[in-house]
Amino acid sequence: MHLQRRQRFLEAMAPDAVAILFGAKLATRSADTHYPFRQDSDFFYLTGFTQPNAIAVLRTDGGPAFTLFVEPRVEAEEIWTGNRPGVDGAKCDFGADEAHPMGEFSDALPKLIAATKTLYYVPGRNKAVDAHLVQINEQQRLRSRAGGRPTEAQMDPRAILHEMRLFKDAEEVDTMRRAASITFEAHRQTARLAKGGAYEYELSAQLDYEFRRRGAAGPAYESIVGGGANATILHYINNDQALCDGDLLLIDAGCELAGYASDVTRTYPIGGSFQGAKRDLYEIVLRAQQAAIQAAKPGGGLEQIHSAALEQLVSGLVGLNILKGSIPELIEKEAYKPYYMHKTSHWLGLDVHDVGAYTINGEARKLEEGMVFTVEPGLYIPAMAEEVPPHFRGIGVRIEDDLLVTPDGIENLTGAIPTQTDEVEAWVRDS
Repeated sequence: MHLQRRQRFLEAMAPDAVAILFGAKLATRSADTHYPFRQDSDFFYLTGFTQPNAIAVLRTDGGPAFTLFVEPRVEAEEIWTGNRPGVDGAKCDFGADEAHPMGEFSDALPKLIAATKTLYYVPGRNKAVDAHLVQINEQQRLRSRAGGRPTEAQMDPRAILHEMRLFKDAEEVDTMRRAASITFEAHRQTARLAKGGAYEYELSAQLDYEFRRRGAAGPAYESIVGGGANATILHYINNDQALCDGDLLLIDAGCELAGYASDVTRTYPIGGSFQGAKRDLYEIVLRAQQAAIQAAKPGGGLEQIHSAALEQLVSGLVGLNILKGSIPELIEKEAYKPYYMHKTSHWLGLDVHDVGAYTINGEARKLEEGMVFTVEPGLYIPAMAEEVPPHFRGIGVRIEDDLLVTPDGIENLTGAIPTQTDEVEAWVRDS
């Protein structure tokens, strides 16, 4: 899989070119402890290499097509941190044509780019390498009478990589389906805990447990578990308050499996029953999501999906007397923004908000086979929204699914997680 990706990347590079890509480093949590390591998504996509402190070099200038610089094996260090692939493993296990210890990269760099016309490189990732590249090019410029030649062009490799990553192959889709299945089970088990007196952190812990016990690396992002007015905070992650019967509970949580994310939001009635204004707002968002999913089709675009959701949301707010006026005019003036301030969709893949251009030549791009995206309308009525009738204040609702564009249409990867009010209520009551 990674070999085929590198071949496609090399084919997209200019001739006589070199690409230098950095893997991720360990990030300090505090003192001498670190956060769990996660490889840079671009680096992982091309190499599959999962250890920190590595550099990949890909070449179309006649040199070895794929070289890895990695941390060498050191027995005294591996006792503490575990086995490393080392130089030999980089070649045998990860398919590098050449591999060298990381400490040799600086000395090797002048030779690596000596005959390079185009350098694919993202500046700002490593200040020492940035400075070294400037120095090497300046030296080559000064040696021009002796045949020296600085790099003619520097390009961003992400222009190639991110377009590749936007389109998922069969293996990626299979992984994302399995991630969706794990997320289904995590939501099902966690919904049962949506009872008055429980704490948000108890439900967050249940999500983490279900993700891990079913084989995922853990959550793909910090899980949002917000009860009551906390659900009106889009990226609420404190998850430390008690739940109250009759309120709504917004859970935005998905797992990461083999590097790939699922991203699901459901809104559950604490205690098991949607009531009054909370049911009214939930049903508006549900209609908006259903309309948005129906609008999703190959050859269509995310803007049409967003427009379909907006029409239902604004219509619903008018029906509840939260907004006043004609629906088209309210949409044109963005009068809904205090209650729905985000877009309806984003790409999904190795990153939760995955890479890939949303427009091409100034036009919204069309949906094509292999793209995966979310559909996530919501309504968030702030507790202090004095212009809104009191019984609607402090209510937040979002419903989110992950959709795949197939040759035949659209597949809802997470559609098995219920959204209909009676089915959602049954999940909460099933304790």
